[in-house]
Amino acid sequence: MDFSLLSPVSDRLFDSIKLSHFQSLGRKLKLHTSQSLPDLEDVNIAIFGVLETRNATDDIGETFQLDEVRKSLYSLFPGNWSVNIADLGDLKNGASVNDTYFAVTQLIKSLLEQKIIPIIIGGSQDLTYANYRAYDTIRPMINIVNIDKSFDLGDSSKPITNSSYIGKVILEKPYNLFNYTTLGYQTYFNAQEEIDLMEKLYFEYYRLGNINKNIKTVEPALRDADLVTIDLKSVKSSEVSIKQKYSPNGFDGKEICAIARYAGISNRVSSFGIYEYNPSPDDEATSMLIAQMIWYFIEGYCCRQQDDQFQNTDDFNKYTVLVEDQELVFYKSLKTGRWWIETPFLAFTNTKQKKYSLLACMHEDYEQATKGIIPERWYKACKKN
Repeated sequence: MDFSLLSPVSDRLFDSIKLSHFQSLGRKLKLHTSQSLPDLEDVNIAIFGVLETRNATDDIGETFQLDEVRKSLYSLFPGNWSVNIADLGDLKNGASVNDTYFAVTQLIKSLLEQKIIPIIIGGSQDLTYANYRAYDTIRPMINIVNIDKSFDLGDSSKPITNSSYIGKVILEKPYNLFNYTTLGYQTYFNAQEEIDLMEKLYFEYYRLGNINKNIKTVEPALRDADLVTIDLKSVKSSEVSIKQKYSPNGFDGKEICAIARYAGISNRVSSFGIYEYNPSPDDEATSMLIAQMIWYFIEGYCCRQQDDQFQNTDDFNKYTVLVEDQELVFYKSLKTGRWWIETPFLAFTNTKQKKYSLLACMHEDYEQATKGIIPERWYKACKKN
């Protein structure tokens, strides 16, 4: 890997690690420092920062750094993990934003090819577009899950911003997007035509209030995700520092960390980004929250179970339910208790989707099916197909 575009972890921060507890996470990471480069052999997860904000709608040209986030992360203690983690430092901004996008795409692509999961700590969320483009030659079709107050669809005919990047994802070639899901949207932050468009495209969206009632409802969507992107503006203002405060309503710290853990547990999630970080003098709350989100993602990764192959009949139960004229086939893993439902395996002519015929679901979906109610996720997946 070419480290020339990456700035190393600061010497001040590296020196402080030497004074930390010998069991702290900072002591166990493979670090990119001014003295040495990390060996990526056997690395499972690689963390790097991207300081690009020039396409943010509220950008005022401020520069920022991620030392406080790293300081918080390094101070935490790892769980009972068998995972190798590297911190690659920060990706330098390009001469233009497109140059930064290109560098982000190439770096993530290189990591994915090495079976390494990138965790991106970023400036503006339009970097998700660069992350998405890294999959162009990696996977035929991918699912994006966005934890956000708004859909970020925007007008694809206008320049990309941190609130309009999904339009570019949908409409620009090559077409690799199969499903897009927003978790935690708040109606008053979204135009009605965008809500209508999400419905027309059979994309999924979960209101903040519904998730607050039962956080487990988002797990199937994250289980089916390839790329997970988090906008820190989805976190309510009481949980974060001065410059990070945005809205009194949003996820609390426990909920956003639970979502990060669900993303880590998913066998499909292969990249994870946290964006819209705005440091401030009293930054401790926000930097520690980001550190804990990363910690929970890694914790989830270490709990991954290969429970979705369904080749050995001793590993699962199969249930068939007749709803109207549809025969719905459910699978329950006996290893983890997680549920899936079959989607029709069609000879698609307008999509690259060929591999996945199972859709993650919940036990409640099976129960609803036995009462004659077709699961909404199944219906939308069939319509997209």
